[in-house]
Amino acid sequence: MAKISLTLIQTFYEVASHGSFSGAARELNLSYQSAANHVRRLEQILRERLIESEQGAKRISLTPRGRALYNLLHPELDVMLERLTKLIENQRTALRIGMPQAIFFHLLPKVLKRFRQDNPDMEITVYERDTVLAELVKNGSLDVCISERYFGDPVVPQTLLGTYRLSLVYPREWGAKPAPADVPAWAAGRPFITHEPGQTLRNLAFDFLNSGGGDVQPAIATSGSSSVMRCVEEGLGFAILPSWCIDERDARLTSVKLSNLPEVRVYFGHADFLRKNEAVRGLHDVCQSELVGTELEAPAGDSSYVP
Repeated sequence: MAKISLTLIQTFYEVASHGSFSGAARELNLSYQSAANHVRRLEQILRERLIESEQGAKRISLTPRGRALYNLLHPELDVMLERLTKLIENQRTALRIGMPQAIFFHLLPKVLKRFRQDNPDMEITVYERDTVLAELVKNGSLDVCISERYFGDPVVPQTLLGTYRLSLVYPREWGAKPAPADVPAWAAGRPFITHEPGQTLRNLAFDFLNSGGGDVQPAIATSGSSSVMRCVEEGLGFAILPSWCIDERDARLTSVKLSNLPEVRVYFGHADFLRKNEAVRGLHDVCQSELVGTELEAPAGDSSYVP
């Protein structure tokens, strides 16, 4: 037997309670035809008539099987639906956000501080990911994602928040700064600390370092920019990281802003059905006001939130 949905059961129950398709349709905010179709589908699944209705008649009558089903459901269905309503109404609102580790660690705390001033009762759950963000939004595991990847998927619409530059960072005892154009040659033979395979910043760094035909390979690959930076601080190698990850006051390190690399774009994405959700719109606006002009450069053109 095919699965019986709650929608079909509830429609039948309301038709039987009101004695008409029109009464059930008003109660459930359905069309008359939809209410009738739901009952017919339930009858097909059960392979038995539940309702007798003469054409043009305003009232319906239950068959013996329909009466038995109605008596089975009443009043337990009313109690169950009331409990479900209270459960949903009392559920604490939550927002699930996914982003790379570095964006959460370095950029999001001040965004969340501002956002929670307007949403003090909302629970925020953050998933630190670089890959699979689009899939997590599409399967319902995430509501929002902040990413350096553009998915091009209409189910996960994205808005460009801003851009940033990458920098070379290495232990100060390694000597004088190379010019940005000389970094690929400078890197040859030196231990390279980077992200795990598949991550956006790893791919950008490899493309740059091997652009002249070099063959730079990682000495250490780890999960996120904070871990990469920790390895550089301990003198284990050099890295290419977002400029806002690097503390230029740290006497142990030397950094070189790589102005010869393309800017990295940062996108705000969300599940398409949430495009008019007030919390999602509010988070986007706070990200824009707190990050653009400081850690992120303003994008060219209009990046306003489009409902």
